[in-house]
Amino acid sequence: MAKTLDETALEYHRAPTPGKLAVVATKPLANQRDLGLAYSPGVAAACEAIVEDAAHASTLTVRGNLVAVITNGTAVLGLGAIGPLAAKPVMEGKAVLFKKFAGIDAFDIEIDETDPDKLVEIIASLEPTFGAINLEDIKAPECFVVEGKLRQRMNIPVFHDDQHGTAIVILATIINALQVVGKKIEEVKIVFSGAGAGSIASARLLVKYGATNVLLLDSHGLVHQGRTDLNPIKAEMLKITNPDNVTGSLADAMQLADVFVGLSAGGIVTQDMVRSMAPGAAVFAAANPTPEIMPDLAQEAGAVVIGTGRSDFPNQINNSLAFPGVFRGALDVRATRITDRMKIAGAEALAGLVAKPTAERIIPWSLDKDVVPAVSHAVARAWQSEHGH
Repeated sequence: MAKTLDETALEYHRAPTPGKLAVVATKPLANQRDLGLAYSPGVAAACEAIVEDAAHASTLTVRGNLVAVITNGTAVLGLGAIGPLAAKPVMEGKAVLFKKFAGIDAFDIEIDETDPDKLVEIIASLEPTFGAINLEDIKAPECFVVEGKLRQRMNIPVFHDDQHGTAIVILATIINALQVVGKKIEEVKIVFSGAGAGSIASARLLVKYGATNVLLLDSHGLVHQGRTDLNPIKAEMLKITNPDNVTGSLADAMQLADVFVGLSAGGIVTQDMVRSMAPGAAVFAAANPTPEIMPDLAQEAGAVVIGTGRSDFPNQINNSLAFPGVFRGALDVRATRITDRMKIAGAEALAGLVAKPTAERIIPWSLDKDVVPAVSHAVARAWQSEHGH
């Protein structure tokens, strides 16, 4: 009898050693001389050099190529608030992707703390160890508070992948989708189902890029001026979204929409909703494992460009297209933060890897070896252009 995916995955994690990571020495330790260089007395020379100039930490230690993958386990994949210990396999997996795709060393750090201010204090104290911070699977709205405060306090890049990795890939996807259907971003109506970290960050980046009509929906319907139940983040988003103060349900929002982006729940979009969209509609149903609407149903209902979060359908929307290259580029130029210009540059580079977008191919495949170099170079150049290098 064939093993189930769960059984195979558990065996994969157990054997031949538990987990997916190990610490491997990069210098020889074969004799007394090596020992004297790696540790006492030779290591003192490296310490003293860093005391003289902190920049030497990037050339004398692993710090310049070391990322912390940090979570408190409050919003893990599709599993929810499973806690930091149960989140560890996911964070180990993210660290493996950093190494495999971009040659970046990463430590996973699971923190048992849900208070945002205390979480900030813990993470900020880690700055001497790492060249950058990748926040992961921290629930909204706390994730916005944590990232915002850390960006103010820390002098290394802080990047919440659930927000900004998603936003970069969504922007790249929409750039090429609009090229396929012959529309301009400043003229289209874009509807987001879901108003969590990924949707809010994506909406912000799209507006930065020129979008003028973006609508957000949460579990209670459209985010609009008349709502009294909005958290501060959603309320703030009304300054740049829903310009006509449209009210109602998802079905109301999707009428004559040009682009639908689903970062919410499976099966909530009907064929009638897709039929009500504008001609040349693009539907990106990225809920996992079940999309908001299955691709065949969306196509039958008239959608021209379709993408999901799954690898078994065309046009997979996957954060692994963004974060390895973004961090590689930021680390290479010793950036102190990741700016909107860097994110837009990364998205444009991703989109540019598909020379002639078609409905079946608007975004590169996650394992395309050109992705990390293209994104990292674009991100690095954007930082340098912002800072006169």
